[in-house]
This record gives sequence, C-alpha cells and structure tokens, in this order.
Amino acid sequence: MLNHLAYVTPDAAATVNFYTRVLGLQFVLAVMDDTVPSTGEPFPYFHIFLRLGDGSNIAFFEAPGLPPRARTPHPAYEIFDHLALQVDSTEDVDAWHRRLVEEGLEVVGPVDHKVIYSIYFRDPVNDIRLEITTPTASDWNDRPDEAEAALADWTAAKQRARDTGTADADELTRVIRARQNTQTTVTEEVL
Repeated sequence: MLNHLAYVTPDAAATVNFYTRVLGLQFVLAVMDDTVPSTGEPFPYFHIFLRLGDGSNIAFFEAPGLPPRARTPHPAYEIFDHLALQVDSTEDVDAWHRRLVEEGLEVVGPVDHKVIYSIYFRDPVNDIRLEITTPTASDWNDRPDEAEAALADWTAAKQRARDTGTADADELTRVIRARQNTQTTVTEEVL
C-alpha cells in the first residue's frame, strides 16, 4: 500500500486548510526539524501528513528560503504529473465537480476514460494537478497481459523510429491509432 507521497509546499497552513476543508482529508501528523535525517542537510523544515480514507497519506514539506519551483519545460509535464484520488461512484465524481466549482476552482471533465471516470483540477496552493476518479471497469487495474503487449508495441515503435529516422511521435501515433482501430473492431464484433 502507499504510505505517503510527499511534495514541497510554500505554505503549510494554506495547504492544510485546502486539503482538510475542501478535500476532507485529516491532518494527522506534523514533524519539525532543523536537519534532514536521511541526508544530514542543515536546513529547517516543517513536514505535514494528511490522511486519505484508506489510511495512506499525502505529505508536504515547507522549508524557509526555497526559491519558487521552476516552470516545466513542456506543457505535458503540467498535465501528466498528477495525483489521483478515488471515490466510490460516478455520482460522487459529479458531486465533487459541483463542490469544487462552488469553491471557485477550474475543473476539467468529467472525462470517461472507459475504465475510469474522472475530473481534474489544480491544488491552488501548490499547483499540483489533482484528479478525482472512480473505476468504471472492475478489472481496470488488473490487465497485465494487455499492459505487457502495449509496452512491447510502444518499445518496438520507438526502435522502428530510430531505425528509419522517423520522429518518435509519428511512429508512436501510428501504433496508437492501429491499436485503437483493433480495439474498436474487437468491441464491435463482441456487440
């Protein structure tokens, strides 16, 4: 099980407020020290833990004097790097959508990914992309054979691109579209 995922925050109090008041997590632990125990680095920090319903935690460190985090070099980092929180149903996702909009947050979705149903928004204190999601397929995270086949296709496409001098994105897009067409055909045959 996940114990915790940790991020740096510029403001521990504002972070606790957002995650407890808006998202309903419980503030369960705070640690202060003037030296990082794992490395011996001599800088003070405040480390907070916020517990989710399954007992796992999101944690944050506030340390004085840190410069603002550098912007990412490509927008994909702002989209792909995210933390997904699971709720029980699509109705719950929709309720969270309404609640977050009432809080003044910009929400993307809902998006039906065919295996999960999700909304996306940003933590306004730490600029972390968050997702609230629920599975719509009981085996959504138990498809190891499909995962291995997809990884093999992905890896082979990258190698073909290197061998032929084709751009990775072009070759990978061809593979993605071929897989999507195959999946559509299989689905239509089942129906």
